[in-house]
Amino acid sequence: MRIAYYMPFKPMGHSNPSGDLITGTELYDFLQDRGHEIDLASRMRCRWLYLKPWAWGKLALERAKAVKKCRRLDPGVWLSYHSYYKAPDMIGPACCKRLRIPYVLFQGVYSTKRRRSLKTLPGFLLNRKALLSAHLVFTNKKGDELNLLRLLPDNRVIYVPPGIHPAAFSFDPQARQTLRDRWQVGSRPIVLTAAMFRPDVKTEGILEVITACSGLVDRGIELQLVIVGDGSTRELLERVAQEKLPGAVLFTGKMPRSEMNRYYSAADLFAFPGINESLGMVFLEAQSCGLPVVAFQDWGAAEAVIHERTGLLAEVARRQTFAENIERLVLDGELRRRMGKEAAAHVRKRHDLEKNYGVVEEKLMKLSKAIIQVEQI
Repeated sequence: MRIAYYMPFKPMGHSNPSGDLITGTELYDFLQDRGHEIDLASRMRCRWLYLKPWAWGKLALERAKAVKKCRRLDPGVWLSYHSYYKAPDMIGPACCKRLRIPYVLFQGVYSTKRRRSLKTLPGFLLNRKALLSAHLVFTNKKGDELNLLRLLPDNRVIYVPPGIHPAAFSFDPQARQTLRDRWQVGSRPIVLTAAMFRPDVKTEGILEVITACSGLVDRGIELQLVIVGDGSTRELLERVAQEKLPGAVLFTGKMPRSEMNRYYSAADLFAFPGINESLGMVFLEAQSCGLPVVAFQDWGAAEAVIHERTGLLAEVARRQTFAENIERLVLDGELRRRMGKEAAAHVRKRHDLEKNYGVVEEKLMKLSKAIIQVEQI
């Protein structure tokens, strides 16, 4: 199968890493590894493009360029990853109309509240147009599935659970011993958190973890907080951490994703609120390595974590519960081990990328073959 691929929000290789970038890249890699001819139709970024009239001429040229490229590739289907009001797909639908091939979206998002603002109304309308033109829309979030079904018939909306490669995030007993010896933590439970240090909800989330652990240490509960990541707010986070958790906090710096299983393995639980996170791949990665997760249930963590089975989720309206959940797992080693074991099994059963994206591959192949058969009649 030949596939034209496009990422309107962030092109592959973008310098600012994120969960969306990882997911879009892994989807591309999966289809390529399965032997399909997949090519990037465009690298143009559509983020807030509709608010930049000086760039509209460039958009028209990019569409023409993509059509010309696709005519050489002769794809049976066009697949775009992630279209929403900030970055509606402004290339895929127009190109598919000219190429007369099926247009498919993975992670299309529909939010009617975006039509209430003059700034986001154009993005809402452009995104709605893209969604309506799609033959199929895949989503890896249950909440988005419900919203999409308000706009599209159920035979055009397919839910695919988010996935990772579980083998890449397996428990490493040797790394656990090595890192714990290096950190000189002894038998103290390690609370791990990880995020980019950006001046937004990422930093807010890390501060939430620091504050929660500080309250426990102040009451005489022994623990070690390990924070993985780096960024512009590192100085702020280090200052707050040293004030609130002197001698009980460690910053490791930024770690490549390929090394993260070693750090998950060294820890005893993973805590991160996930404020406004659409999913947060770290929740799947940590569980895959056998860690129970503590997070808020109001956002994407609830897509990955089963409350009271693979972790503990708190309502953001009851923020103190987040700290109480950390305390519960820090003090109960048997609960940690039971939840961690179930977490690893849960990821392998429900969130294996190879299994889940196999559904996407099957649907794309059927759609591509159906169009070819129609053209041959």
